[in-house]
Amino acid sequence: MDTPFPYDKFVTGKNFIGRKAECTVLSNLIAQHEHVVLYEPPKAGKTSLVQQAMYSMRYGQRAFTVGQFSVLNIRTVAEFLARYGSTVIRMVASAPTEYARLVQDYLGDSHFVFDPDAFADSDQILSLNWDLDEEDVKAVLRLPFRLAADRGTPLLLVIDEFQNVLETEDGDRILRPLDAVIKEAAEQGLKGFSFIFCGSMVNAMKQIFETSRLFHRHVTRVRLSSVDEREIADHVVRGFLSGGKVLDKDLLIGACRLFKNNLWYINHFASICDSMSKGYIMEPVLVDALGSLLSVHEPRFRAMVCGLTTHQVNLLRATAEGNVRFSASEVIRKYGLNSSANVKRVKDALMKKEILVFDAEDQPEFLDPLFEYWIKKYYFELPE
Repeated sequence: MDTPFPYDKFVTGKNFIGRKAECTVLSNLIAQHEHVVLYEPPKAGKTSLVQQAMYSMRYGQRAFTVGQFSVLNIRTVAEFLARYGSTVIRMVASAPTEYARLVQDYLGDSHFVFDPDAFADSDQILSLNWDLDEEDVKAVLRLPFRLAADRGTPLLLVIDEFQNVLETEDGDRILRPLDAVIKEAAEQGLKGFSFIFCGSMVNAMKQIFETSRLFHRHVTRVRLSSVDEREIADHVVRGFLSGGKVLDKDLLIGACRLFKNNLWYINHFASICDSMSKGYIMEPVLVDALGSLLSVHEPRFRAMVCGLTTHQVNLLRATAEGNVRFSASEVIRKYGLNSSANVKRVKDALMKKEILVFDAEDQPEFLDPLFEYWIKKYYFELPE
């Protein structure tokens, strides 16, 4: 059923609000066959931005072929390469005979083959007939560049949850050859193919694309800005009006600030308000809707804090109370953080758990705005 507050899928068209500049930047980068990386917290709007950019490009008569896969459930290098190669081949072919021919033509010197039995059993295009070696890795990674150059058709590959390559037995067996292949294509002037690397684990993606210095100057990060709270409020008010309901915009702006303009949370919150109301929506409805939303997410928040050490909880409390200089002696003493060396270890742990992120000035920020609200109000019971 169509809803004015979609939160269970990506949005485009009239439901896509704000971020027009990012959409234009992304469209232009794709049109110029540049590689892009998007990393923001879960449900920040990455997929909606990519889909809206592709929608705009198709509307502008820019032809390209898109492939997409996720690394979320991949745990080995061989699995990644098989999924990657199979996705690329499906971008340009649609029948087993074509698959077999492409594998022979482009991967004939590797240990990857098209096995008709494996394809019949599991829809698997690429199979290994020997142990994986480094030349096999590069051969598969080069595949989209070669296909785009030979066919003259722009190709775009979107890889979701890319940070999970670090969960394979050796992420460097993917990352370093991929970095080399991208640089090799640039040196050879190969055009017609672009990557969009997407990731929801911000600190893990920063490790790949910033700390490691891989892909430097060959992959452009597109950052998602915060959507203006008044634009969000206008969008939600219009949604309520379409159902004959009225909500005070100032109340809604307060909700936007609580959720830090996270559209996924706001749409879910508005959907709950919509289901609980008739006619004019009063403040008690918003309070009840917030309680319902928290009840959905509280088990996840409890699991997050139950997995923390005492020092990690103490540093979170220091963050919640507005501290930023965690290595200062008074902060270490007040929150029982032991030493500046221990502070660094605790910060690293909280980043690895994707609870906090630190900016270039080492200022902390909670990655999940609803978790921040919950931990301040219900866990630490801090005064508002």
